[in-house]
Amino acid sequence: MSTGAVEPLLREALSTASRAAHLLVACDFDGTLAPIVAHRDDARALTPSLDALGLLTALRDTTVAVVSGRALRDLADVGHLPEGVLLVGSHGAELGDDEPDHDVVARRDALIDAVRSVTAGVDGVDLEPKPAGVAVHVRAAARTDAARVLDALRAGPAQLPGVVALAGKEVLELSVVSADKGAALEVLRRRATATATVFLGDDLTDETAFERLLPGDVGVKVGPGVTGAEHRVPDPHVVADALALLATERAAWLARS
Repeated sequence: MSTGAVEPLLREALSTASRAAHLLVACDFDGTLAPIVAHRDDARALTPSLDALGLLTALRDTTVAVVSGRALRDLADVGHLPEGVLLVGSHGAELGDDEPDHDVVARRDALIDAVRSVTAGVDGVDLEPKPAGVAVHVRAAARTDAARVLDALRAGPAQLPGVVALAGKEVLELSVVSADKGAALEVLRRRATATATVFLGDDLTDETAFERLLPGDVGVKVGPGVTGAEHRVPDPHVVADALALLATERAAWLARS
């Protein structure tokens, strides 16, 4: 695996993080491990990234997680991630195997009905039901239709009592529970007793995770856009290079220590 595309400052930060007593490596899926595609079911992580994650999971004192806006079942279906990678779905609302309670299910179903009343018959709009809500994807819709649907959702279903709206790239997530990737990252850090964290993500929803990073942690924004991350790479191909570098540095340090 080539690591030459990783800029020197990021190489140095990753090398430093690789020497943590316990390292947590967490990343988004779509737009980070997998290039963005028109139809989300077609998304696949790049093979070099999967290889690097596999190397990292095999190392001692190293925890690897994928923190996605996708529902946990959907992430497992499309991810094809190495054994040992922890999966976190629905922006952190799915951190384990617990099923949502009956009240959450009832409120979610009512929310989905309200969303369908807005999106019915609009070509290119895709609904992704989740255990605690629904994501409305508009990437494949005509631009005027996408804008109209998002405006109607914000003015309608998003205003229902107890509903939390979370905007991403070409998607609006509506949920009946409050969750974000930053809170999920905190839980992962605590469970792993991690002393350093590396987080990579491309979406607006990843900013909550960048905000939770501590001194010595490494935040990597993938692609353009305003960000709180200290480092940036242009695309998932360089993500693969960064992960390969981190795996190599981590393995070498552990072998010496």
